[in-house]
Amino acid sequence: MDTASAGCLGQILLVDDTPANLVLLSRLLTQKGYAVEAVTSGMAALTTVPKLQPDLILLDICMPEMDGYTVCRQLRVNPETREIPIIFISALDEVVDKLKAFAAGGVDYITKPFQLAEVLARVETHLTIRRLRQELEVQNARLQHEIRERQRAEEKYRSIFENCLEGIFQLSPDRRYLSANPALARIYGYESAEVLMADSHRNFYVRRGRQEELDVYLRLYGEVSEFESQVYRKDGSRIWISENVRAVRAEDGSLRYYEGTVQDITERKQTEAELRYQRRESERLLLSILPQSIAQQLKRKPDTIADSFSDVTVLFADLVSFTAFSTRVTPVELVNFLNQIFSAFDQLVEKFGLEKIKTIGDEYMVAGGLPLPRPDHAEAMAEMALAMQQIVQQFRSDQGEPFQLRIGIHTGAVVAGVIGKKKFTYDLWGETVNLASRLQSQGIAGHIQVSPSVYQRLCHRYWLEPRGMLLIRGYGELPTYWLKGRRT
Repeated sequence: MDTASAGCLGQILLVDDTPANLVLLSRLLTQKGYAVEAVTSGMAALTTVPKLQPDLILLDICMPEMDGYTVCRQLRVNPETREIPIIFISALDEVVDKLKAFAAGGVDYITKPFQLAEVLARVETHLTIRRLRQELEVQNARLQHEIRERQRAEEKYRSIFENCLEGIFQLSPDRRYLSANPALARIYGYESAEVLMADSHRNFYVRRGRQEELDVYLRLYGEVSEFESQVYRKDGSRIWISENVRAVRAEDGSLRYYEGTVQDITERKQTEAELRYQRRESERLLLSILPQSIAQQLKRKPDTIADSFSDVTVLFADLVSFTAFSTRVTPVELVNFLNQIFSAFDQLVEKFGLEKIKTIGDEYMVAGGLPLPRPDHAEAMAEMALAMQQIVQQFRSDQGEPFQLRIGIHTGAVVAGVIGKKKFTYDLWGETVNLASRLQSQGIAGHIQVSPSVYQRLCHRYWLEPRGMLLIRGYGELPTYWLKGRRT
């Protein structure tokens, strides 16, 4: 398909066995002016690509019958399809997965769940790179022809040289300009090519040793493509450029001069940096909501996440008399006050290596022993509870009275998982959660009430007093204990 005659930006083939992904990407790319073809299997892709000859392929890895790595390798073997850029889009996020993708012949790798802006930016980047490579091949061929036919084609060459949008140059072996076009002068901030050539002794590269790196590549390979560097303009400001340089040698192999082109890619670099920043911010936000191991698992495989844990300690803490306090202060004062207390509790969670689950009004829920198991979770929770009791006494109500906590702790089995699609929540379920909540609600202000299972874990190192038999709704009578402190 001749995409240029069709008035579109390029032909893109989507290969994914998930219909929702195909619909989303097809709609996005079509709206942006691309012609889109979609297939749902690797075999269909291998059949479609030679006939369609797309400008770019977005390829999933995990597909039935034939995975994306195999599809990519077969396309790279075929001379008709080997130059088509292939971007992998996959939920696999391990370094080894990315290395396999690039080894198979992919040019880029986007991790699911993907950001639409990132997909567009990468598609545009690689289509631009492909077009620039094609243009560069044409320009290099044209330059070679013009050098051989310099006397006959001088006027035509000069017109192209002067009006090209890219910077074009020739350098002597000691790196002084033999020629430079007006576009190159504009890129470096000079009023004319002549002024730029007079200042050619200057080192434009920002990073020390960058010029020497380029020289090494040219000695080894004779040419360098898309050599990206940060350079100084005449006024001292910095921009990013991409250079395509080759060494022109005489018949005896001696170096005659360097020639090449320069592009200002500052805007593209800024866009890439912004996309990286937005991705880091998204990951930081996800880590503030979910445990790190769960967040990583969700990025690799955004399906239902649920695990069972046989040995976990759960704590519920409730601010006593907080409801009455909330009716006497403004909403802003109420939220600020809760934020101060719960932020202090959050620091304790970090200190003792526990996992904050959630807050429910003026209630705070913590778990130990998940998502990463640890043998001393009951002891860590005991330290957490005792520290919470000390911290809460530092806060006073509007009437000058210190606040108190009612805390309940139980150890047992739970089910943990992530719920939600747009607003994720990591939560716990099971009898252990219910009993810990009952121990808190049927406790006494300023006390830490624990179950027999917690007592068995702590009795050798902590001071616990029997409360006696407590009638707990849904459980009947149960012996409970007050956690008072560590044994001296």
